[in-house]
Amino acid sequence: MQTNIVKSLAGTAAGQEAESILRKCVHCGFCNATCPTYQLTGDELDGPRGRIYLIKQMLEGNVATSKTQFHLDRCLTCRSCETTCPSGVEYGRLLEIGRNEVEANIKRPFLEKAKRAAIRQLVPYPRRFKLAMKLSHLLKPVLPSSLQKKILPKQQASDWPQNNHNKRMLMLDGCVQPSMAPSINAAAASVLDSLGVSLINVERVGCCGAVDIHLGAPESGLTQVKRNINAWWPEVEKGVVGLVVTASGCGATVKEYGHLLRNDSGYADKAKRISELAMDSIEAVEFCLNHQSEKSLTDLRNTKYQKVAFHSPCTLQHGQQIKGRVERVLVNAGFELTQVADAHLCCGSAGTYSLLQPEMSQKLLGNKLNALQAGKPDVIATANIGCYSHMLPSAEVPVVHWLELFV
Repeated sequence: MQTNIVKSLAGTAAGQEAESILRKCVHCGFCNATCPTYQLTGDELDGPRGRIYLIKQMLEGNVATSKTQFHLDRCLTCRSCETTCPSGVEYGRLLEIGRNEVEANIKRPFLEKAKRAAIRQLVPYPRRFKLAMKLSHLLKPVLPSSLQKKILPKQQASDWPQNNHNKRMLMLDGCVQPSMAPSINAAAASVLDSLGVSLINVERVGCCGAVDIHLGAPESGLTQVKRNINAWWPEVEKGVVGLVVTASGCGATVKEYGHLLRNDSGYADKAKRISELAMDSIEAVEFCLNHQSEKSLTDLRNTKYQKVAFHSPCTLQHGQQIKGRVERVLVNAGFELTQVADAHLCCGSAGTYSLLQPEMSQKLLGNKLNALQAGKPDVIATANIGCYSHMLPSAEVPVVHWLELFV
């Protein structure tokens, strides 16, 4: 489409990127067919095409309004539209540029602003979040039943293997996962240890930066990105063969580090290298299987479950464009996978979306659980802590990270 970005933005990196993305769009509307929010509301402005027009108008000098903010906020950033788009429109990147402009120019109501600030001051900080988890369990008996349901059961962290293999990989521990579900990263360490790789968990690594980046605070997010790079770099120089991220949402962000810091002369090369090393857990497992022949995952399989419904997170199938590979590994290991209708649609978690857009989020959750449970599985497996924590309280069967099927 034709564009006329205002001069104040046209010379900036964000403005130039937005203009390049906008010009790819041929406004065909294929994106709406796979957009979860458009499927729910039928409103053109709740679909990617409508949001692209809102962003375009704003970048061309039209005054952004609360209506613009409302519809951009309602986007899940699931990027299903990117998978569908025949023109290769990088909608996710355009959306972040648009949201940052809105955040800079539209004042939010006090309570909404306070809620976002609270999320930004709590979620990305592991120690703060751990304390909040402890308090929630202490207060659970006196909380309303609706809130009690959302508090996940306590988990005990498993011991990590102590073997020192020649092949070593870094790990992103994450900000909420160590408190919510420490069993996930322990499962990753156990599985990779069995396949001949040691996982290294470096101190001083925290949030991947996604929370701040997606909530209109990109500079704060980039500070977190640089902190992680600084912490990992000594191990990178020692020759680690990968950087494992068991939460696909965080993985999608870490793989963007090179892009996020492409214009930073002090970090561009290091960020690019970190993105090259970043692996989702399925990529790490495939790497191990391809570089050794002594063990298969069949040997590790947990026989507690046979029939599995796999929920592929949006950040795995659309963000990282990894499709069908977890499913193939599970089938090869002897699990029976159920058919899941509309498997491309979001469960409604979407990072902080479930906290900020609860009504829309719960509708999507109900649809997703109906689809996943239709095949009467023994267990639901997924690949992202957000999806895991969103589905677990309401699911009729256990919910696990797929790696936990092998411990």
